[in-house]
Amino acid sequence: MNTITIEGQLRTGFGKTATRQLRSQDQVPGVIYGGAQEINFSAPAAAFKPLVYTPNFQFAEVKLDGKTYRTILKDLQFDKVKDHLIHVDLLELVEDKKVIADIPVKFTGVAKGVKDGGKLITKMKSLKVKTYPKYLKEQIEVAVDELDLNGNIRVEDVKIDNYEILNSPRIPIVSVVLTRQLKQEEAAPGAAPATGAAAPAAAGATPAAPAAAEKGKKKD
Repeated sequence: MNTITIEGQLRTGFGKTATRQLRSQDQVPGVIYGGAQEINFSAPAAAFKPLVYTPNFQFAEVKLDGKTYRTILKDLQFDKVKDHLIHVDLLELVEDKKVIADIPVKFTGVAKGVKDGGKLITKMKSLKVKTYPKYLKEQIEVAVDELDLNGNIRVEDVKIDNYEILNSPRIPIVSVVLTRQLKQEEAAPGAAPATGAAAPAAAGATPAAPAAAEKGKKKD
């Protein structure tokens, strides 16, 4: 799994004045917890960008005063007005201690329902899991090949060794729904099937002719 390296320094000053001074120097204060002790530090704002501005799940190795802390991102705070990063919370990974993390979901394959004209709709982009650090990975792969029209894959359908999934089991994570064109075809079973690239245009032009004729009658 990808690892971001952040080089920072331990914080010696605290309170609003010290924090304000850090931020004026383009430094972001942060805290590392979950290990033997809580560690307060700061690092350049640019060092956090590869960790913060990405949908990927990654490790962060924070180097402070000659020591390296292996962590994952837990929380962020942004300035409400300027919308820039003002604080970071990191969780230290301890091998014999389970952690809770949000792991992105990757859907693989092509659903049966999509082949039949439906559309794949993603309901959840990540799952909250509890596991040991050695089992953490970049993403959870979920195969959708057997998913039919109007079908769902729910949280309870995802089975992963060494993972306890904490989301509500009945929540759908992905669905296949009818597209507008397929709904129209089902509503008019006697209609001739549309073929070729001109089919959508022809379908759209059908109701326009009566409307134009009716308008012409009113003018007469």
